[in-house]
Amino acid sequence: MSHKHRNLLHSIFQDPLPSNIHWREIESLLQHLGATVEPILGARFRVVLNQYEFILHHPHHSNVCSKQEIKHLRDSLSNAGLSLASYDERFAAR
Repeated sequence: MSHKHRNLLHSIFQDPLPSNIHWREIESLLQHLGATVEPILGARFRVVLNQYEFILHHPHHSNVCSKQEIKHLRDSLSNAGLSLASYDERFAAR
């Protein structure tokens, strides 16, 4: 189990939303979760996780994601069936 990924996931699901998460950390987390991340247009990326598809935007003038982008990521992860509890169940044996 990756403590780095679990801590990042915890910060994504906490309130208030964090404002210091870097794009590369999110991309690494998504790959760790088994998601497919494909660039489509400009700064947009198509993500498929647990057969749920959503679009993420790479930050334009910084590598730090805005709170709005983190909220969208949180909602998308929830819609894909991911939570802290499901992460712990899935990755605890690793």
